Amino acid sequence: MTPAQSRGARGLIGLTQAELARRSNLSESTIRDFEKGRRLPSINNLVAIQRALEDAGVEFIAENGGGAGVRLKKGR
Repeated sequence: MTPAQSRGARGLIGLTQAELARRSNLSESTIRDFEKGRRLPSINNLVAIQRALEDAGVEFIAENGGGAGVRLKKGR
């Protein structure tokens, strides 16, 4: 997951950085610094962020030559 995917995913579902931090059990500064490209969280923290966003209804799209992205899960 890229910082842009995290920002885009939050935008799709209307989550603030504070809410994503709460849902992923991380600090708001971890989310903010990741999304601004200041630091890369540990793999465990990245998994926690992605899982929180997926649980909220986001689907991550792999690079596959067309660019990585995010979208709402079907049925949402």
